[in-house]
Amino acid sequence: MAAEPDLLCELRRLRACVPQLTGALAAGIDGKVLATDTEHGEAEQIAVLTAGALDVALRLADVAGRGRASELLVRGEGGYVAAYAAGPSAVLTLLAGPRVNVGRLHLEARRSSARIRDLLDGALERLENT
Repeated sequence: MAAEPDLLCELRRLRACVPQLTGALAAGIDGKVLATDTEHGEAEQIAVLTAGALDVALRLADVAGRGRASELLVRGEGGYVAAYAAGPSAVLTLLAGPRVNVGRLHLEARRSSARIRDLLDGALERLENT
């Protein structure tokens, strides 16, 4: 995909803004990894699971009458896994240590998910125009 270098640049920018991030990846809603910046060796499995978990969260929010959900945060003993919708076709997944500032994580991730959405929309437009 033509957007992959730009996606990787965005993931690296995000990791620089939130130093407690141990990994970041962008994936399609099908769980296919589009770009990754992580030391974690199981990016593909993480992408599939977070895409599925975000889908369940979206349905849960809808059934509970809470409107369209756009993010999911899981806190474990060793830190956090966060997933953010990046438009209708992608998911931004972040791995963070236990001492991350969750407010800062949300702020920066929301900005990045919007940028990723725009990058993917632009790449799709370019493909359609060729």
